[in-house]
Amino acid sequence: MLLIDTNHPMYRPLWVRLLIVGICAGWAVLEFINNEPFWMTVVGGIALYSAYVLLLTFKPSEPKPEEPVAPSEQD
Repeated sequence: MLLIDTNHPMYRPLWVRLLIVGICAGWAVLEFINNEPFWMTVVGGIALYSAYVLLLTFKPSEPKPEEPVAPSEQD
């Protein structure tokens, strides 16, 4: 069971996936600096999980072909 739906088109660009992982990792570092071990562990776990799912095991799904649009009848 994946907690992140990797089939969503939002996750296709690499920069989006890197941004998500980077923000989570940065937040974990901030909690470490502020001496908050509980939140550092929680957010660090989220960062590790998102890095695993979005960067290491990510396989983009094939884009669905759009249905052909019927030409409109002109008078």
